[in-house]
Amino acid sequence: MIDIATRSLSVSTKGFTDIIDITAELQTILSDSGFEEGNIMVFVSGSTAGLTTIEYEGGLKKDLKEFFEKWIPMNERYYHNERWHDGNGYAHLRASLLKPSLAVPFTNRQLCLGTWQQVILVDFDNRPRRRELVVQINGKKP
Repeated sequence: MIDIATRSLSVSTKGFTDIIDITAELQTILSDSGFEEGNIMVFVSGSTAGLTTIEYEGGLKKDLKEFFEKWIPMNERYYHNERWHDGNGYAHLRASLLKPSLAVPFTNRQLCLGTWQQVILVDFDNRPRRRELVVQINGKKP
């Protein structure tokens, strides 16, 4: 029998391509859930943040920030800014490349991540935010 459980995770961010490792929080939610194997899905509400996996280390975090600044610079002209005057057109474009959700399988109550793989939230907005993440677990309980 497959069960489903929905939890939430609240994360404070600094904005401006703030990269936050949420792996430990997800593992805690999973461990406390009683599920043995299945999938955990994380979804961030909002259109200026996204989720992905990386090796969470200082050099790669800088590389990721520089990548986004090269490809989608903050100080370019964006039609979104002209319409809304909020200055975060770049943030919407960057977030669209990552996507708002990520699914990770788990077995034996452990996320099936690689040795150097962590789940990250990236907040691209141009101000600090409190991000609410929906964590949905589906799978089997013992």
